Amino acid sequence: MEAEPFIVLVVNCGSSSVKFRLYRMPEQQCLATGRVECIGEAGATLVVQNGGRRTTKVAVSDHQEALGVILSSLAGEKGVLDEVREIKAVGHRVVHGGEAFTGSVLIDDAVTATIERMADLAPLHNPANLTGIRAAQAALPGVPQVACFDTAFHATLPEKAYLYGLPYELYEQYGIRRYGFHGTSHRYVARRAAALLGRHKYDINGITCHLGNGCSLTAVRNGRSVDTSMGLTPLEGLVMGTRSGDLDPAILFYLEGKGYDAERLNQLCNKESGLLGLSGRSNDMRTLVKLAREGDARALLAIDVFVYRLKKYIGAYMAVLGSADVLVFTGGIGENAAFIRAQACQGLEGLGIILNNRLNEDLNGEGEISTLNSRVHVLVIPTDEEAAIAADTYGLALASQPFLS
Repeated sequence: MEAEPFIVLVVNCGSSSVKFRLYRMPEQQCLATGRVECIGEAGATLVVQNGGRRTTKVAVSDHQEALGVILSSLAGEKGVLDEVREIKAVGHRVVHGGEAFTGSVLIDDAVTATIERMADLAPLHNPANLTGIRAAQAALPGVPQVACFDTAFHATLPEKAYLYGLPYELYEQYGIRRYGFHGTSHRYVARRAAALLGRHKYDINGITCHLGNGCSLTAVRNGRSVDTSMGLTPLEGLVMGTRSGDLDPAILFYLEGKGYDAERLNQLCNKESGLLGLSGRSNDMRTLVKLAREGDARALLAIDVFVYRLKKYIGAYMAVLGSADVLVFTGGIGENAAFIRAQACQGLEGLGIILNNRLNEDLNGEGEISTLNSRVHVLVIPTDEEAAIAADTYGLALASQPFLS
């Protein structure tokens, strides 16, 4: 007798949007994907892809109504389910779990209270994530809900990696430390890299590069995160689409003396810097590469700064690890920008990283782009955070215990 399918809904709530994917487990077959955007506005839309693409204007005033619209689109004549009650569990992306969560967990009142408490550390994300959790609990009462934290994979960072050179009391009183982000992505590609190399998931050392509009690197030793470039917030580390990444903190004091208040400085560092600020043209790497090839000096400068910072972090994490089995590129830029991958690896032959330029240029999807004599395998692995969340949710809903992977 064929087993009843186990359907998992994965939800990612932003301040004015809800993204979703629907999976049949354990096959990890994606049945549908989509999003509701501009919640609370006249131009709110629902986009659903389940074999075809449908875009519909919707009237939704809050996330609960948005989730209701999504569930209605998944069931019935145009949906992929006969009934909404076929959904057996819901997985939620939650940005910040602080030190409280070292893996994905079944959501109860204590978990939601902790997520709410972490809102001070992720004010743009955790409140929206929590809104999505409450909306799903109301729409699907009795269905297990699972929280998957961006910070959880980095819970294994040692003190020497996560503490800042600030008075220790600030860590004790306010939790000021490096937490790291993109953890679900880094975990997914690290596990996938181990599988591709025929290794156990805890028998691999490597550097994972998540490069998109937000960028971060992680040093992985024995399958666990031991350092990562983002810090207390996602602002630290690499140059990103609109984020500055690392900078001298005294710059902010200097600009304060020039009339910049805290709100203006926050806007400057998070929304007006990075590739956009350096180029003056765009935060999109595809656009910048095109402009650079057409002779735009500022676009080329932005790319050069981006690659230089990336290369510095790769070198630093090689020093942290001592040796690496693999260097992984993922994220929108990491997966698609062969030019950036080539620039990042150029000159790293002394570290055992030797790129096969033809493989790098021709690759479409997952694969190895290093030469046969490269000591470090260089891989491109498309990330799939939603599949990782679905797997955690499926495991927890069946096992009803904390999930560590």
